[in-house]
Amino acid sequence: MTSPKHPPIRRDWLSKILAGTLLGFTLALGCSGLLVLALPQLPLPVKAQLAMWVVMPLWLGVLGGGFAFRDGRRAWLWLGGATALVLDLLVVARLS
Repeated sequence: MTSPKHPPIRRDWLSKILAGTLLGFTLALGCSGLLVLALPQLPLPVKAQLAMWVVMPLWLGVLGGGFAFRDGRRAWLWLGGATALVLDLLVVARLS
């Protein structure tokens, strides 16, 4: 019997992990800030807890989703663009 051939491990897994970790955390923090600005009617303690607890699921979702990209360069580009967009929205929302 021959053992089944497994596909080789891609070499860009480290860049995908780093993109998901670094940019994913920044993206999750930005989304948390947008959530705080979108819910002004909530009391401050509730808003703070909600903002704090939403970061981890978003971050882990982005980190896991980073492996869906074809290569590490695309992960950095797409996640970097999404992070820049969210942070720009946060700045515009704070200024208005």
